[in-house]
Amino acid sequence: MASLSRPWGTLLLLLLLLLLLPPAACRAGGVCGGEGGPLEPFDVLYADGVEAYYGGDFAGAARCLERALRSRRELRAARLRCRRRCRGQVRLAAPGPGPGGDLPFFGSLLRRAGCLRRCEEPRLGAASRHRAAEEVRADFQRRVPYSYLQRAYIQLNKLEEAANAAHTFFMANPEHMEIQQDIENYKTMAGKVSLIDREAKQHMEDYSAGVRHYDKEEYELAIVFLERALKGYYSEDEDCQIMCEGPQRFEEHEYLEYKAGLYEAIADHYMQVLACKHDCVRELATRSGRISPIENFLPLHYDYLQFAYYRVGDYIKALECAKSYLLFHPDDEDVLENAGYYEGLLEGTMDPDTIRPRKEAKMLLRRHKLESHLLQVAAAGLGYTYTEPNYWNRYGARQDEHSVPSSISSEPEDGPRLSLTKKPMTKPDRELKEGGPLLYSDVKFVYNSQQLNGTQRVLLDNVISEEQCRELHRVASGIMLAGDGYRGKTSPHTPNERFEGATVLKALKYGYEGRVPLRSARLFYDISEKARRIVESYFMLNSTLYFSYTHLVCRTALSGQQERRNDLSHPIHADNCLLDPEANECWKEPPAYTFRDYSALLYMNADFEGGEFIFTEMDAKTVTASIKPKCGRMISFSSGGENPHGVKAVTKGQRCAVALWFTLDPLYRELERIQADEVIAMLDQEHLGPSEMNINPKDEL
Repeated sequence: MASLSRPWGTLLLLLLLLLLLPPAACRAGGVCGGEGGPLEPFDVLYADGVEAYYGGDFAGAARCLERALRSRRELRAARLRCRRRCRGQVRLAAPGPGPGGDLPFFGSLLRRAGCLRRCEEPRLGAASRHRAAEEVRADFQRRVPYSYLQRAYIQLNKLEEAANAAHTFFMANPEHMEIQQDIENYKTMAGKVSLIDREAKQHMEDYSAGVRHYDKEEYELAIVFLERALKGYYSEDEDCQIMCEGPQRFEEHEYLEYKAGLYEAIADHYMQVLACKHDCVRELATRSGRISPIENFLPLHYDYLQFAYYRVGDYIKALECAKSYLLFHPDDEDVLENAGYYEGLLEGTMDPDTIRPRKEAKMLLRRHKLESHLLQVAAAGLGYTYTEPNYWNRYGARQDEHSVPSSISSEPEDGPRLSLTKKPMTKPDRELKEGGPLLYSDVKFVYNSQQLNGTQRVLLDNVISEEQCRELHRVASGIMLAGDGYRGKTSPHTPNERFEGATVLKALKYGYEGRVPLRSARLFYDISEKARRIVESYFMLNSTLYFSYTHLVCRTALSGQQERRNDLSHPIHADNCLLDPEANECWKEPPAYTFRDYSALLYMNADFEGGEFIFTEMDAKTVTASIKPKCGRMISFSSGGENPHGVKAVTKGQRCAVALWFTLDPLYRELERIQADEVIAMLDQEHLGPSEMNINPKDEL
């Protein structure tokens, strides 16, 4: 099961909060306090839950954490309810002319503030009780309480609750492989489990369901879910706008020392509220735990719908949705052509000009443009720094023929024919090529990208010889440490295998100290350089490929733990982005190693069972290629979301390989590699010589 790791800053904050509060057992009602009275602050309940967890009181921990999560939801619901009520009860008056003309406006402002306080205090108590620290709010945003909760429930043998808590955490943290493994274990222990994301955004769930039905050409169902998603989106947008009216943070000022005048202070606060409201478009398009939104999210609803309605024969709705999409992208040639075609279908039965874009889309876009204008005015006049993001990037989402539904492909021969072309994808950072020379006469080409059912992939044999495999294996046995390269965790990806590793610099250090033969230690350095040169040449890169990380790693099947295994040795992932199988996306953002461009694995042996390397689709389920390791075999591929991959369980023996990650950005060169280069230069000066494997150009074709 996954271990819990937390930033020291947050832990210290929680400890400080616990010290300032009476012990949980001394507060009213024992652990978590009582249920009566004003709403208990969620940060206090969270601190109680963490304290109970580390004290071994798992029932108390589960109770407190559940109450903390409920308290946070109720806090938001109470604020929304009161702000809506007071909006309706107290309208803001327009300022009048002349002296005192501003009094009606400020009077209504004061009455609304009083209304809010009278509404909130009976349920929430004093507003200051619910001002949680930034670190605690970040924990809830990242769903950290669910990580504690799943561990507490497993101790209480509540497997279904544990599985749902783990799944909820994993949805916001798809890079957390240990939690992924926990979920697989829960499925094995509890049988068939229907996993629930307890923090799911319903409009996102409906959108994803609509797209899935669209991909299956189930257009009636796609319409139902996409229309429901739109309704949910606009409801959530209203909530987001209202929640932005809460407290804001003055980045450049301590509030108690703030000396600005009346209008400066109002403008400062309002601009932060306005920026928050303006960013609701991004907030509603961003999946939990992610930084990057689904690009073009709202317009894509209308793009899918215009085509789906056409497919079911509702040309009025098809035209309505096409015109709604064109509000955001008025120059989109595909949808313009579609709209013209729908108008042609309706001629003779009604006037197509009477069909308008949807009112809610027009209102949102008008408001969004006005917000942008005000923010830019403030930036120019009040010294703010503001850059308008591109909220409606039209090349968002997946780019296959179904998920960009802007062209019609099956018209009658005598009817107008719409464009069959797909919308262009975002241009990659570089031109993708392959098929360059392999540089070494003994290296054997096996499969290219097409034969491996993917993009930027190559499989090679004989990169190193049988003797070099054996020598490298002997070096490995002398220098590897359990958990090396995995933050000391001996079983980082599965509890059923032990991982050991070593770096190039460590090998050379051991060789220089005489702990392993120096010539053998240098072999590790030399073959990794050979691999780098092959990858750079085969993919025909126009700039230098640098080492990002080099690691010799062996994974060993643990005896007595291999029966009924259904996990992977290394779960499906991508090397430079966070794979999100539910969304069919790969988010290129931290903590992913976003600077990695190419990857390679050079295998050292075949005397083990299992351990096949696999490529999958972005769903992390559909296998597109499977490769059986053997001595001298190397698989190399680009590191992005186009190449999700993993390793099947090693069920017997030990599987060893040299894992290599490369970057085109010299800023991210591997520090240990630079130090290893210096060691090699020193050794050459001392005439200690290279390993028997020469990588000089005389060996090239």
